[in-house]
Amino acid sequence: MTVRLFAMTCGWLTMPMTNFLVGEEGDIRLPVPAFLIDHPKGQVLFDTGLHTDLLNPIDRRAQVITKHFNPEFKAGEELAARLEFCDVDVTKVRYLINSHLHFDHAGGNHQVPNAQLIVQKREWLAGHDPDLMQSNGFALADYDHGHDLNLVDGEHDLFGDGSVVCLPTYGHTPGHQSLKVRLGSGDVLLAGDACYLRQTLENLHLPKIVHSKEEMLESLHRIRALQTAGARIFYGHDADFWKTVPQAPAEVV
Repeated sequence: MTVRLFAMTCGWLTMPMTNFLVGEEGDIRLPVPAFLIDHPKGQVLFDTGLHTDLLNPIDRRAQVITKHFNPEFKAGEELAARLEFCDVDVTKVRYLINSHLHFDHAGGNHQVPNAQLIVQKREWLAGHDPDLMQSNGFALADYDHGHDLNLVDGEHDLFGDGSVVCLPTYGHTPGHQSLKVRLGSGDVLLAGDACYLRQTLENLHLPKIVHSKEEMLESLHRIRALQTAGARIFYGHDADFWKTVPQAPAEVV
């Protein structure tokens, strides 16, 4: 059985460094990743990048987001275009897994209309609770598009063969999850925002804004354990690390 992994850059964001490493000064420029997993039983997306509304700078949502972030996002960088460049028909993608429901991870969900959406149950519930939506910065326009839903609770082996496994890594948001992918070269962990940067993991240096510091630290320790066991960690928004990652249509090996 061959499982293949492809990485895509769906824009960039610039914001204050302290958002990612509390106490640090200056700004940081970050990639917005999405991933395609090609499994014999179907294609899987892990996160979808930014909403196409952000391509129009005068759009209401774009104006809201630019109050807090400086996005670099142009036509051709949206998820559907990245997939088309790889000769992938977005309408035939079988599964869509969101690490969590923030705008830079679920914004492209509307471009994947026929996939089953897989989210941690506690994340989905938070994404429909007015108080938690406000405190976590969730917006229904990013993720609620009438997909067939599979709300999972904890670890979830997508194909039942250990090759694509959702792992709960709560803390950044109420129901954040990472994705373990078993390639021919070994395990890869797509950490998402459970671990923004290499420094996050090495120094347990938390961001300024986090839903639960205690749960995020537990998740970081879990990621460390996976790394010790041999997994390669793909940090959620590490620009230096991202330079080393082959971009689709090239394959991550």
